Formats: sequence, C-alpha cells, structure tokens
Amino acid sequence: MLDFDHAQTLLANAAGPLDRVEDVALADLAGRVLARDLTATVDIPPADNSAMDGYALRAADWSDAARLPVQQRCYAGDTPEPLKPGHAIRLFTGSLIPEGADVVVMQEDAEEADGHVRISRPPALGQHIRLRGEDTLAGAPLLAAGTVLEAAHVALLASQGMATAPARARLRVGILTTGDELVPPGAARAPEQIYNSNGPMLAALARGMGAEPVHVLHARDTEADLLAAFKTLLADCDLVLSVGGVSVGERDLVKPALATLGGELSLWKVRMKPGKPVALAQIGGKPVVSLPGNPVSAYAVFTLLVTPLVRRMQGRETLFPPVSLLPLRTERTRQDSREEFLRVQRRVADDGSAELVPYGHQGSGVISSLPWSTGLARVPADTPVQDKDRVPYYDLRHWLA
Repeated sequence: MLDFDHAQTLLANAAGPLDRVEDVALADLAGRVLARDLTATVDIPPADNSAMDGYALRAADWSDAARLPVQQRCYAGDTPEPLKPGHAIRLFTGSLIPEGADVVVMQEDAEEADGHVRISRPPALGQHIRLRGEDTLAGAPLLAAGTVLEAAHVALLASQGMATAPARARLRVGILTTGDELVPPGAARAPEQIYNSNGPMLAALARGMGAEPVHVLHARDTEADLLAAFKTLLADCDLVLSVGGVSVGERDLVKPALATLGGELSLWKVRMKPGKPVALAQIGGKPVVSLPGNPVSAYAVFTLLVTPLVRRMQGRETLFPPVSLLPLRTERTRQDSREEFLRVQRRVADDGSAELVPYGHQGSGVISSLPWSTGLARVPADTPVQDKDRVPYYDLRHWLA
C-alpha cells in the first residue's frame, strides 16, 4: 500500500491543465478558472471624485464664520465648473471633483441657507476625495491565471469594461458505477438490491467543483459491459472516475478491463481508512481513477485524493486547500495501522475555541454521516491520539470547492 501523502501527490500530478480556452461572458464567469493573467486597462476611479454627499471647496477658504456662496449643484455624471475662490460646489457621491477644490465636506458638517453654506468644523486637506487610480491603475496586474472567479472578480472585470474573460473550458468528467446489486433511484428494488447512491453523489461532487459530469453510466459485473462503458467515457471525457469493482473479489473486474484497454496502473491500494482500494491508470493520456464502492469511502477518496487532480486539470492556482490543526474530542484512544479519516463536526467549545467531534458510527457504509459532517479529521497511522490532541482537519467547504 502507498502512504497517503505519496498517493495524494501522485494523483495530483496525474494530468496537466486542459489546453482548451474560451472567452466567457461576465454573466457566466462565476466558478470558472481564469486562463491567462489579466492587466488593468483603465484607471479606477477614472478621475478624482467625491466619496460623500457634501460640498467641494478650498480648505484655505474655510473659517468658522465663513458663509461660502454655492456656485453650482453637480450630480454624478455631470461635469463641474472650475471652483471660484471663496465659493463651494454642492456635490453628491461619485461627482467629479471641480478644478481648484482640494477638500469635500460631508453634508452633516454643513448648513446651507439662502444660497450660501457654512461649514461647522475645519476640514482636513484631501478629505472624502477618491483619487484617480487609487483602486486600480492601467497597466498594473489585475488577476492571475488560475484564479477561480467569483462575484467579486466579476465586479472587478466589469469595472474595467471587460465584457468577457478567457477561461479554461469546463473539465469533462465521466462517472462509471459497477455492481449487479445496484438499481437507479426511483426504480423498483428487489430485497437483494440497493439503490445506486455513488453515481448521483459523484456527479454532484464534480458539479460542485465547477466540472461537468458528461456521463454517469452503470455497468454490470461483466468485462464486456465494463469495456463498453469505459470506451464511451474515454471518448467523451477528460477524467474518468469508476466506483467499485477494484478490490480482489472474483467479480472485481475493473482492473482487468483497464489492462485490456492498455491502462497502466500507477497505484493500487492506499494506506488510508476509509478508502484503501484506489487505483490510478492512464489510457490514451487520460487519467482513470477507480474508487472504492462503499459510498463513504468513495466520498472520502474523492475529497482527499481526487480533488487536487481536478484542480490541476482545471488550471487552478491552488491545488491543496489549507489544513488546520484542531483538538479532537474522543472518549477512547484512537490508533490504526492506516491513516484514519474520521467524519467530524467542527464545533465551538465552551471557552470559544474550535474542536472536532466525531460521528458516533464511523462505518464506511453509514451515508447519514456525510451530510452531518463539516470535515474529515486525520488520525496519523500507528500514532495514539487521545482526547483533545490536535489533529489535521480537512474542511469540506474548502476541499470540495
């Protein structure tokens, strides 16, 4: 068995970023990965403007007794007149700063009557003025390739007048579930059968990372069915995930099928719990990752081993989200010969600090533990862990994003 860290690194480097790039409209950019570095094309703001509703004046014209004539009322989008000495111009948020003005006084500190304004307190030079280019300067770096674009990035691009941006094409993922005992949700089920939860789960996980699940196929436990399904997935997808049939039973036929298709296994079996039976093969330059059939094991392997590969193929800048160290609450000493990943909730203790509380039943078939969990706590192999010992915590909000 491969050590977990070695297997994670091996999988993360199993393929390079997709070379397909497309111009994507702003409305469709959220969740996409920027394909090239972008440079600012305009200064933001493009001119000095007011940060407040108020009055523009020269600081030198202020005195406690001064009543300054209001020369003009200038709204955002208007062009102000040059400010006359000893005068003020009424401004609103976003209004351009008139030539000659060096301060804006907010309206709460001003009293206007009979066409004049009195300022109640001395203004500070330059106050409430947004300077040209203080946000972004034309020619300066704007966004780096590999950024996963969100609403904030879209706002920044729009402020530059960019209607589109170059993004990596969506990663096309093919999913194959196996097993004669499985039936699709919604179908009639015999007593010896169970519903197929792995297919919908993996499709949702892929979609949650911004990938496109092109096919979700199911094959019976025959080599002919497996070969036909793999051929379809390899023809249409960039990454193939199979579930089940990768252990050592008589009807675990995924490995022989991959070998028939020319697949070369890079790993098989990882020193982790849950999730030991994991295989990686390359067929025609495309990675095929075979996950264990138990839903919890498949979920854990996807989270910890597959997501870095997905991020690399998407061209993301960051492959491995942060892992924090938090105290684990446990009523017994935990120790195993494999790395154990416990389903846990991150909670706030009585003293305000964070702690990890394991789900009561850690069996690999306990699907109800998945929506309950906020993350996975790593208990190192061959290492006793006591109550309140600090362990690595993999937050699902980050690892599945």
